[in-house]
Amino acid sequence: MTEWRNRITVDPEVLVGKPIVRGTRISVELLLDRLGDGWSIEQILDAYPRLSRDDVLAAISFVSEVFREERFIAVAKAGV
Repeated sequence: MTEWRNRITVDPEVLVGKPIVRGTRISVELLLDRLGDGWSIEQILDAYPRLSRDDVLAAISFVSEVFREERFIAVAKAGV
């Protein structure tokens, strides 16, 4: 799994403290939204040339770790 700690950061002064790719204003949320919309990593990289493949993989790893550490899942969001 990609080590995200050197690529993903949270700064209360940037995007209201949302996790972002370090050195950008591109949020992890935006990247996951694009992937959820069916974009490939290559399409994301074309649209956001400041990003690297490792940045996108770091965002995915970050979210994966957050979910592993959560004590609950938003069941209502999943439609169950």
